[in-house]
Amino acid sequence: MKRFIGILLVLVLAVSFVAAAGSKEASAADISKSAAYSDTNTVAVGAVVIVRDDVPADEVYTIVKTIFDNKADITTQHAKGNELDLAFASSVTAVPYHPGAAKYFAEKGYNVASVKSGAGNGSAKALNFGTGGNTGTYYGFGSVLAGYVTKNTPYSVTAVTSGGSKANIEDLAANDVQLGFVQSDVMSYAYNGERLFTSPVKGFSVVAALYMEQVQIVTTNGAITSGADLKGKSVSIGAVGSGVYFNAIDVLTAYGLTEKDIKAVYQSFGDSADSLKDGKIDAAFVVAGAPTTAVTDLATAKTVYLVSIDDAHADALIKASPFYSKYTIPAGTYGSK
Repeated sequence: MKRFIGILLVLVLAVSFVAAAGSKEASAADISKSAAYSDTNTVAVGAVVIVRDDVPADEVYTIVKTIFDNKADITTQHAKGNELDLAFASSVTAVPYHPGAAKYFAEKGYNVASVKSGAGNGSAKALNFGTGGNTGTYYGFGSVLAGYVTKNTPYSVTAVTSGGSKANIEDLAANDVQLGFVQSDVMSYAYNGERLFTSPVKGFSVVAALYMEQVQIVTTNGAITSGADLKGKSVSIGAVGSGVYFNAIDVLTAYGLTEKDIKAVYQSFGDSADSLKDGKIDAAFVVAGAPTTAVTDLATAKTVYLVSIDDAHADALIKASPFYSKYTIPAGTYGSK
């Protein structure tokens, strides 16, 4: 009898173990499904193209016209082309528009808030277009735009990789590039000499706002479901002084956290994705138009989770900095059936 009871206990324990394992597997499957198919609520800033004031008005006019009059063709080469919108493109208020861009928008029935006086009087020349890292949306979409303009106008535009918004403004001021992608918040900081910049940078104007770029909190750990869960975790928050860095600090602040409350790592999008893949960090901030190449590549090797920012914390963030607006990254952006 004792032997029978012993065998029975072993069987019960084995069944319990299998059931528990099955429960864990089901839970993991549920998390994976959530990662692939759930909408992610977050905040976003504008992705804006700026230009040196000394680039001729006719050249800028032709560039803007070529891009916006050929949205369908551009969209076949990059999905971000579908987000080109004249109302949004002409909506920037923090920095004046270049006269060449303003002329085009006026022809289409959109009057910009202000036009840069004295800009547009230089000589036409080949332009370098500062974008971002080669795994980011700036470079991917910027390369398409540059190639399209070069092929279809008398003007040559070359997309070059860079350190992103702040670097593009610095390179533009040094005349190393003549066009540049910037986050709308970083653009304003530069023009007013705030936060990232010790003095105002005034020698540029706006070409167009092209699309919204989302603050993406990326992780491969399904247990991280809120900004509050980043406390004590190893988190990549972009290069020190970069736009991503300040976006990350703004989000952390909204959750009552500081840089000291996390184990901060300062990496590019590509390096962050590699570190997530290798398990070296728990999460990373990526501020770029979704889908972002670095995150898409990561999702081929790991299950990717995007952390939502709930309404209360998003509202606090927007109240503190009006450059942000709410945005929902659609389900399936980094996963499909």
